[in-house]
Amino acid sequence: MPDVHGVLIIARNGDRTEFYQDPYTYEPSYTESTPLGAVQSYQLGRYLRSTYLNPSSPSHIQSIHADLVQNDQVVVHAKAGGEGTAIFDSAIAVLQGLFPPTPNNVIELANGTKVVTPLGGYQYVPVEMAPSGVDRALEPWTECPAFEQHIKSVYTSEGFKEIGQSAGHFFGVVRDYVFGRPTTFENAIYDFMNSQLTHNQTYAYRLPPTLIEQAHGYANYHENAIFSDKEMGGIGNIAGRTILHTILHTLQRVTFDEDPLRLLLLETSYQPFISLFHMMEMVNEHPQLAAIPNHASALAFEILRGPPPELREFLRIKFKNGTDEDFQTYPIFGHKGDIAVTEFLYRLENYAISSQKQWESACGVHSGYFGITSAAESMNMLLAAFSAFMLLGVFALAWFKRRRGTYAPIPEVHVVSNEKGRLLP
Repeated sequence: MPDVHGVLIIARNGDRTEFYQDPYTYEPSYTESTPLGAVQSYQLGRYLRSTYLNPSSPSHIQSIHADLVQNDQVVVHAKAGGEGTAIFDSAIAVLQGLFPPTPNNVIELANGTKVVTPLGGYQYVPVEMAPSGVDRALEPWTECPAFEQHIKSVYTSEGFKEIGQSAGHFFGVVRDYVFGRPTTFENAIYDFMNSQLTHNQTYAYRLPPTLIEQAHGYANYHENAIFSDKEMGGIGNIAGRTILHTILHTLQRVTFDEDPLRLLLLETSYQPFISLFHMMEMVNEHPQLAAIPNHASALAFEILRGPPPELREFLRIKFKNGTDEDFQTYPIFGHKGDIAVTEFLYRLENYAISSQKQWESACGVHSGYFGITSAAESMNMLLAAFSAFMLLGVFALAWFKRRRGTYAPIPEVHVVSNEKGRLLP
């Protein structure tokens, strides 16, 4: 049986308060995690620990330190854009379950005193974050003109319009339960309804049967259409194409023996799951994956290494949809079993977006003197530059007038030779 040499986990955040995204730009609103979301993510962390850090598990990661985390073996990234607060909290909760407190997290001082970290040996695992405007890996679809055009194309497609027309009765009935929110197929109402159903008992008592299931079904169709594309390198797959760079880079690091990395956790939102399921052709045999994954879902990339003389590494893809399911293995690219890492890299490396320049090209964002900017940012920068030049001109004029006001004629002096000259100060 092959050994698990390393694992990359893409995890969705746990439950959070209502989250609204503009249906035409996907600009996010504010949201925050809930105690339920923290528990869901903590349970995911416990599950990952029992699966990958337990020596008796068949999926145990070889040579990883399970009791006391080694920061060179574990890397954690968390999305900082939309849902950023909830996603960061979810990452912390996953780590609390993955690396629980241990009395071995102790240091002995020079005077012989032993100090254990707070909360019974809490383990502080670094979490890396970058703002949306700087790191496009985890939220590349905002401020992306090509993606906004893709959204418009989806909304005007025949399939979308047909589903919208067939949903007319539902949107008429549900109007009384969304409190003034637009009841159109373009505008997502499922998130509001689901949040209310989870946290508002009065709402739960009033909502008629089947409405939440219908709303969920329409939301799945909506988001699957937005975050997928007929072409693997299409703009609809941008959520998967940017995170793909991190996936490929991690696979290369783990398969290199001299690199200590064994576990990478990417805590993010639901969008990359949909794109990756399409890009890896998982939805071809499992169409139920063409949907929004549940809170605290996890997609695992297991790097396997067989016993000698086998020298190649293989990849096994597993998905866990929320806290109520176990990992299930899914074939990719039509394979019936594991796929060679080299083949995986070959199939996908040309579609990964790995730099700001590539993101700019894919999104149709123009870069000028001030770097990569959107149209609004470019206008703001031009206005700021104009204001700066105007202010500089005002200072220059004031200085010039001041110099003119204090200028005094330089006296002439007669010298013996009768030549004229200036009196040196």
